[in-house]
Amino acid sequence: MDIFLITAPGQQDLLAAESREKGFKVTETIHGGVTIRGEWPDVWRANLQLRGATRVLARVAEFRALYLSQLEKNIREFDWDSILPYGTSLSVETACHKSKIYHAGAAKERVENALAACGYVIFAQADDAQYSLRVRIDRDTVTVSLDTSDDPLHKRGHKEAVNKAPMRETMASMFLREAKFNGKLPFYDPMCGSGTIPMEAAEIARRLDSGRARNFAFQTLPNFDRDAFEKMRSPERPAAFHIFGSDRDQGAVDMSRANAERAGLSDVTTFHHAPISEMTPPCETPGLVMINPPYGSRIGNKKPLFGLYASFGERMKSHFKGWRAAIITTDGALANATGLPFKPAGPTVDHGGLKVRLWQTDTL
Repeated sequence: MDIFLITAPGQQDLLAAESREKGFKVTETIHGGVTIRGEWPDVWRANLQLRGATRVLARVAEFRALYLSQLEKNIREFDWDSILPYGTSLSVETACHKSKIYHAGAAKERVENALAACGYVIFAQADDAQYSLRVRIDRDTVTVSLDTSDDPLHKRGHKEAVNKAPMRETMASMFLREAKFNGKLPFYDPMCGSGTIPMEAAEIARRLDSGRARNFAFQTLPNFDRDAFEKMRSPERPAAFHIFGSDRDQGAVDMSRANAERAGLSDVTTFHHAPISEMTPPCETPGLVMINPPYGSRIGNKKPLFGLYASFGERMKSHFKGWRAAIITTDGALANATGLPFKPAGPTVDHGGLKVRLWQTDTL
């Protein structure tokens, strides 16, 4: 069957590359998603191992429907008991595109009626239901997908303390991939916040599965094989180098330490208190410095940020010879304020209503 991986729009090529690296068969890449071809064990492993996927949707049914009555009949006659526990609770989302069935609300009502007739309890909100179905009608072809993830996959299962304006773990991991971080060199984030980027870097360095500490919707499906799933877990490896983070806010440093301890990463991460203007190499071996600094979008005035970006660039040029620099921001002018010799910026990525890109250098 087709398995659709949702990701941040703009990072689909990175997720496709990660999927191929993990041995999945990629068949299509579109804005905000990647389609792979596989079976149910591939669904389980994608949830467990893919760092850049936000959700994993299993496409369980596909058929043609020109009328609402056809839609309802096909849903009613589908063998749902082979996929879902009988009598469980469901939510339904619908979308229509260039089809004779053009009213998403009417389509949703018919699908819900059919599922209720099959013995399932229908909830209006996905958060209230045990499972979520997504029905898309595109050019009169109906595709029914089951959300096999439950909570979005950026919720790794071990991070409680969160700083202001955090970056989602899935997005951070793909930016690390874009910066070619593979755990074989040191990493340092001197604006670490609650530790999202350093923790993702540490998990990559240790080759830890991104979903190792959480549960998924598919684990309660009738066809789930717990023993087979447990065998999919990746063996850990010792980190070749340490992962470092610092922040001018002592509270952020404390959050990062607590989050890393819950994730079992204390042995490979070190966090300390320091402003950007005083940052120094945390170890002798050069590696990658990556920051996700403020963008100025909330206060509406970017002028105060130019000094911050310039200070980062000055410290990199004066103290980090042999290191590479990477910066995630919305504005090329802010990136250029660092004075660093950036390569052409990466693709635009949707981040909470903002458009961000990765600027990175070669070895300084």
